[in-house]
Amino acid sequence: MDSTSEKSSVSSVVPKSAASVVLLREGSDGVEIYLLRRHRKAGFMASSYVFPGGICDEGESDTRETAVRELFEESGVLLSSQSFAPEQRQSMRDALNADGTMPPEGTFDVSGLHYFAHWITPTVEKRRYSAEFYLAVMPEGQIASPDNTEVVDEIWVTPAQALAQAKELRLPPPQVRTCLELLELAKGGIAAILEGSQSRSDNRHAILPRLLASEKDVTLLLPWDVDYDRGQGEALAMPSGHALAWGPSRFVLSDGEWHHTLAPGADEE
Repeated sequence: MDSTSEKSSVSSVVPKSAASVVLLREGSDGVEIYLLRRHRKAGFMASSYVFPGGICDEGESDTRETAVRELFEESGVLLSSQSFAPEQRQSMRDALNADGTMPPEGTFDVSGLHYFAHWITPTVEKRRYSAEFYLAVMPEGQIASPDNTEVVDEIWVTPAQALAQAKELRLPPPQVRTCLELLELAKGGIAAILEGSQSRSDNRHAILPRLLASEKDVTLLLPWDVDYDRGQGEALAMPSGHALAWGPSRFVLSDGEWHHTLAPGADEE
């Protein structure tokens, strides 16, 4: 789901397990989310603003472990039941990023993660990921900052602000959809978002977009789109009436921006 992707033939690349963290905090304009800009030379989603995250390392059987580690690596935000001075956190982060040296056992705490979504990269992509998205609340007393290697810039924005700046931020489809899904929940603050995540966890279903062949635009169909069965690549259909199957059902890439739209002739529910 790279915003720079061009139409390609279906591949047989097996998606790698991965995780992302939607970091939340209360801001002056409401709930804000944290986005990091990927390096312009990155092999996937170059220059796009994304949630902190990455692929599972060897030995990580639970994507929550990956989520906490990647969050710490890329943003310096440590989810832990223990208290560490800023210099201790920085030392552990430096070691982790330098050669993969993990913090002492028991440092990471996954209990603060809340499941939100699961996205699988379309079959048409050369790099594919099966990424679970988790919510986490920004710990008090910590400051987030990019690692200046994989990610080189940062921004805190409300979901509404992110959507309004989608082109400027080069937001990929999962980020756009997540911001849309957070809009209504965010009106009730972080507590409402976390409460809403429980329903999403109870109704888990991976989102696997399919490419709709067209000479005009690059279009990705979500599982509840009326044309999903006409798309190219692997499919993972949703049962009719699934709790996650609402609103815009496709992404159209136009002028460098992913537009999240309804299928032609469809009515907004």
